[in-house]
Amino acid sequence: MREITIEQKLMDAVRQRGGLCMKFVSPGLVGVPDRILLMPKGRMGFVEVKSPGKKLRKIQAMRQAQLLELGFHAYLLDNVEDIRSLLDAIQGS
Repeated sequence: MREITIEQKLMDAVRQRGGLCMKFVSPGLVGVPDRILLMPKGRMGFVEVKSPGKKLRKIQAMRQAQLLELGFHAYLLDNVEDIRSLLDAIQGS
């Protein structure tokens, strides 16, 4: 499965739950996650989408660690089967 397919399914699932799945672009700062998820009740998470089995690049892993250290939800998503549990985790379900 291609990364774009996983990303589209994530966007659809977020929308179905009443949230926003925004593309994250940060000029001058490399390695930021692909998407910021803004969910009902002020819940938020960052998601890097990859093709199945692909790993984070070193800079992406560093950015993810920074986000986690600050107390944010930050995930690697590489298959559609994990979308539900990822959204449940962000929403505290």
